[in-house]
Amino acid sequence: MIFTIVRNGFRALRRDRGAMILSFVLPVAFFSIFAAVFGPMSGGSTPRVHVLVVDEDRSAASEQLVRALGQESALITETHPEVKEGEPAPKDYTAASALAAVKKGTAPVALIVPAGYGASAASLMPGAARKPIRILHDSSNPVAGQMVAGLLQKAVMTAVPHSVIEAGMRYFAQASGGLTPEQRERLDANLARLRGMQASRSEENAAGGGGSTGGLVAMEMRDVVGENKRNTMISFYAAGIGVMFLLFTASAAGGSLLDESDSGALDRILSARVSMTTLLAGKVAFSMLLACCQLTLMFLWGAAVFHLDLFTHIPGFLVMTVASSFTVACFGILLASLSHTRGQQAAVATLLILTMSAIGGSMFPRFLMPETMKKVGLLTFNAWAIDGYTKVFWRDEPVAHLLPQVAVLVGSGALLFLVARHFARRWEAV
Repeated sequence: MIFTIVRNGFRALRRDRGAMILSFVLPVAFFSIFAAVFGPMSGGSTPRVHVLVVDEDRSAASEQLVRALGQESALITETHPEVKEGEPAPKDYTAASALAAVKKGTAPVALIVPAGYGASAASLMPGAARKPIRILHDSSNPVAGQMVAGLLQKAVMTAVPHSVIEAGMRYFAQASGGLTPEQRERLDANLARLRGMQASRSEENAAGGGGSTGGLVAMEMRDVVGENKRNTMISFYAAGIGVMFLLFTASAAGGSLLDESDSGALDRILSARVSMTTLLAGKVAFSMLLACCQLTLMFLWGAAVFHLDLFTHIPGFLVMTVASSFTVACFGILLASLSHTRGQQAAVATLLILTMSAIGGSMFPRFLMPETMKKVGLLTFNAWAIDGYTKVFWRDEPVAHLLPQVAVLVGSGALLFLVARHFARRWEAV
């Protein structure tokens, strides 16, 4: 009897494709996504940090430091904007242009080596002032600034130790009344040998070796984007979680087409001179308004409880909310048009929505993902919606700067609607 019950259970599972997907496909899909995101980190590596480097000193010490930073495998260093084909080579970043780039989101960190760094970096005199290296960072990526600070300490220790020795011997010579010619010659020979050893060690570090040591270099860190904001990540979470649940809501609303088809109500509606295009447009309008209400409630709650600065960003919020709601509404209609039963639609919707949310940034920030996963995430609505809301609430950018995100969302929604209209022909009377 027990065997019969088990056999019947597996037979029922085999006939229920939705249950099969939720039982076997969804766990494997999520395992693959999170293994791709976190797998490289478990091997001792982390996503590379994009950092803009400005050398205002132009001394031998500062140039050596910049080269050492460029050899760090965990950093992607740039001293000038990307060269575009057919255009003249861009000028190197300045402190002002690097600051603007970080505020715009071009890179999460900019590192400014100040004028006078070479003369003061290795100062060993008591009370001597050292020129601090400025790190301008965007705290929406809280990891990048700290990583650059740690690697900067490492670069100083591994790239310029001979400068420390030179400074120490110079101060020793001043305090002791000077070195003899023989002592000076021996010191120069040892320093030359140290430079050669250091060059070899830098090559080894570039291949993945070396540790980090702190305290040698003076640093000044500044959050240039979120320094005047409270609860800096609230807008990110509101957008990420909001869009994920919008997808579920739109899927459920679009599934009403399948309920109407099963009950016969859809045939009566179409026989009343209502075209399928009009019916689908009405369903999209309803889902869109429902999604707008959900997002508005989400952000109002964030403003009331978590001090989200909503009311000074109303235009950008409205633009992103309407664009995101339109896209998810069309997504829900498409799922209904492609499915033959409500159970099938629910299973496929769960698989797609959770997968898109995982790689699109709703569950885990995209800036912590490997570069490949970041690019894959751009195939989801979540990523474009979150990027748009980040521009509005985090970077305080004007509505005109939302054009890329809005264009992708609205264009995707229109395409989804056309595809849904094509597959919805099966409901029309022949």
